[in-house]
Amino acid sequence: MRTRVLLGDEAVAQGAIDAGLSGAYSYPGTPSTEIVEYIQRSDAGRDGRIHCRWSTNEKTALEAALGMSYAGRRAMASMKHVGLNVAADPFINSAIVGANGGLVVVAADDPSMHSSQNEQDSRFYADFALVPCIEPSDQQEAYAAPGVAFELSERFHVPVLIRLTTRLAHSRAVVTLGETRGANDLSIPTDRKQYVILPAHARGSYQRLVERQPQLAAASEESPFNRYTDGPDKSLGILACGIAHNYVLEAYDGMPPHPALKVSQYPAPADLIERLLADCDQVLVVEEGFPFLEARLRGFPRVDRAIRGRLDGSLPRTGELSPGIVARALGLPGRQTLPASRLPAPRPPALCPGCPHADTYRALNEAMATHPMGRVFSDIGCYTLGAFPPYEAIDTCVEMGASITMAKGAADAGLRPAVAVIGDSTFTHSGMTGLLDCVSEASPVTIVLLDNLTVAMTGGQDSQATSRLESICAGLGVAPEHIRVIEPLPKAHEKNAAILADELAYDGPSVVIARRECVQTARRHATKREAA
Repeated sequence: MRTRVLLGDEAVAQGAIDAGLSGAYSYPGTPSTEIVEYIQRSDAGRDGRIHCRWSTNEKTALEAALGMSYAGRRAMASMKHVGLNVAADPFINSAIVGANGGLVVVAADDPSMHSSQNEQDSRFYADFALVPCIEPSDQQEAYAAPGVAFELSERFHVPVLIRLTTRLAHSRAVVTLGETRGANDLSIPTDRKQYVILPAHARGSYQRLVERQPQLAAASEESPFNRYTDGPDKSLGILACGIAHNYVLEAYDGMPPHPALKVSQYPAPADLIERLLADCDQVLVVEEGFPFLEARLRGFPRVDRAIRGRLDGSLPRTGELSPGIVARALGLPGRQTLPASRLPAPRPPALCPGCPHADTYRALNEAMATHPMGRVFSDIGCYTLGAFPPYEAIDTCVEMGASITMAKGAADAGLRPAVAVIGDSTFTHSGMTGLLDCVSEASPVTIVLLDNLTVAMTGGQDSQATSRLESICAGLGVAPEHIRVIEPLPKAHEKNAAILADELAYDGPSVVIARRECVQTARRHATKREAA
């Protein structure tokens, strides 16, 4: 048997490779990035047997995966949880048109918001779309999940969601690998109307999806990922989902004295849950993320006093679970931890020394100094750190692509100057349409496009925008004389501040491209050149 020590992300990737994957699509986002990086490094990824490239955003990634599924091959789209918001349109509709080759969507959730804007729980998306969801509890299950998911997808002709969380995605364990399956042959759907989602067709497709729900529920009851373990002490039952099951096992050294139901495949196994409720006086629901199952078991919140979990305070309502938190909810002594007063002070995040964004912000701050009512709308990226001292240069950061459109809305309201700061990769991800809105209405918005030639925040992946920004902006209709390029360096500070000041004064859409390579990728490239 082959064994490897793998991150949860890497286990999913290897499991997909061994299950006959033909295409992997993604936009980088923590904690999901390592899935595609692993496939790209694999033999099949390097020699082209698996198509594996970064997509412009999560929506285009899932749409490409759906196209590969249409052609009969097995495809996977991976993203962080907020990326599923971007891909929600194709995700929901792919459940209605169905899958031909196996179609798997991996969403990596981020409880405690280690690197995210929210704690949303992707299980709600699977429930909303009426498709199965697999939530592995450990790395071995993460490896097995893609194979099972592809089989479910092809058996029931629906996409399947795999839900990871940060702790599983970014921790390592020994994984035993199985046999490698060959890729599917090319196979086009026989019904040419299946993927034409006009209302006349969609009504029937949706009805068939609804009629398929009892079969999906039966598959969960029989799933190897769901397991009921009896126990002698029926005063409490434990329902643990995904990685939270491991926290329960750790609290009891692997042997809970209570009946315990592990749930790692959805729709939730109703019969197994009914058994747990019938056997036990109370049930503690231990799940990472939102009180997804707990709320369903309670009915209206706080009605059923026999159900405990995040909603009644037995577990924290927000943040990531841990073995200690779960142990205390079970009335057991948790591990001793240092009080907050004795913990080392956290190091505040900061831009890297020599980061080009720092020089851009210094120039922008100088240009904005004479505009006390002006505001800077920022976006998602390393440059969001411009909110902190010593720059304090930005006023908003909401979600990918919002900087340009929020600046436009503020300009529509009469705010002057309205400035948008957005990175090169985020611009192609979801900023281009906002710029088109500005051009269409001749909005007085200045867009500062931070081009560090990479997707820096997630480790330096290739940016789709490299060498294209000027032509994209011109193609969208920005006047060529108002597409300015600056080099963010200390020696160019006065010149850069003057250019920014000129564009702030312009009563129309303008773009200032601040171009200098990320210091981290520049260092890597220099090392490679020296080694060559």
